Amino acid sequence: MRSVQTTMRVTADGKGRLAVPAGIAPGEHRVVLTLLDEEVSPRPDMTMDEFLAAIAADVGPWPANLSLRREDLYGDEGR
Repeated sequence: MRSVQTTMRVTADGKGRLAVPAGIAPGEHRVVLTLLDEEVSPRPDMTMDEFLAAIAADVGPWPANLSLRREDLYGDEGR
């Protein structure tokens, strides 16, 4: 038995859909659903600095021979 914690959106007509983590075999499963009385925020409370730190990726320096000239980007066709 596994315990999975996730969120589910419930529509006005009472239908819901959720995603399960990788590793759950396809097929029918017995499920116990517990609805908490709290609503989930559509986005986490995060400052802009926290957001930028979360998405920042250092990919290293630009290649030494990188050219951003229009002719080099688009070739002889111009576009």
